[in-house]
Amino acid sequence: MISSKRMFAILVVVLALVAAACGGDDDTSDGGSGGDSSTLTISGSSTVEPISARVGEAFNAANPAVGVTVEGPGTGDGFKRFCAGETEVSDASRPIKDSEAENCSEAGINYVELKVAFDGLTVMTAPENDAVSCLDFADLYALIGPESEGFNNWSDASALGAELGATHSPYPDAPLVITAPGEESGTYDTFVEFVIEDPAEERGQDTAARADYQASANDNVIVENVSGNATSLGWVGYSFFVENSDTLKAIDIDGGDGCVSPSDASIADGSYPLARALYIYVNTDKAAENQSLADFIDYYLSDEGLASVAAAGYVDLPANEIQATRDAWNASK
Repeated sequence: MISSKRMFAILVVVLALVAAACGGDDDTSDGGSGGDSSTLTISGSSTVEPISARVGEAFNAANPAVGVTVEGPGTGDGFKRFCAGETEVSDASRPIKDSEAENCSEAGINYVELKVAFDGLTVMTAPENDAVSCLDFADLYALIGPESEGFNNWSDASALGAELGATHSPYPDAPLVITAPGEESGTYDTFVEFVIEDPAEERGQDTAARADYQASANDNVIVENVSGNATSLGWVGYSFFVENSDTLKAIDIDGGDGCVSPSDASIADGSYPLARALYIYVNTDKAAENQSLADFIDYYLSDEGLASVAAAGYVDLPANEIQATRDAWNASK
């Protein structure tokens, strides 16, 4: 089943094609930015994609000569295209890595980073899994970290969890079926940074999740697999959990101060241990050359554009951070 968020992305692409077809060779078509036809390509995080798709749809409706294409292959893949000059905007569920920034620099790509929302990585299982309701970071490392490869039963991780001082070890005697984002995803990178990196380095292990789980770049596939297996485990961005909360169970996370469930409030105030920021990156040279792109970002950061954050199921930035984002954009012009 295709989620409503994915449908938004598809609709934006269709609108872009219709706009291009209707525009033909007429460079003076009404309704676009300055009357010029243009196509804007946004690629990157599948987590940020629903926000950008909603913004793109609304902008295209008001500016039919400007087609907006939004794709969500993953943050890392998005930055590859962005730093190759193939896209105007890169959606990102994590900050750009030093290596990616170096690639952009070598290619002469100048950009501005704009924070647009908050999200919380949601660790989840099927609703019928009554045996697991809360996990701490040591639990997650024991189940999903590099030393858990080959663990096919939750209980296989019990000894490692006890060694790490995990709060909820021993684990139930039940099949462990993991579906989660792959390495191309910023959601994967953030999970590794939050949960796996420090203990893996301390224990001389690779800073990566176990290689033997089912990885998918499609959040809807993750949702379907987790909801369809009674003893599953996985993680996605908060919005995808909220949209499918009738078929998924969020596992509370204990970051040291007790179990906290993901919610708008806990993500906004930072009490949820897996809260993170979401970003868009804009090619500032292209924005200077293309008024349609500049107008699109102006709209994205307007009150009307940022209303797409909550509409897509994510958490709004506080007023001071919204102003900081707008200031960063204005300074880049």
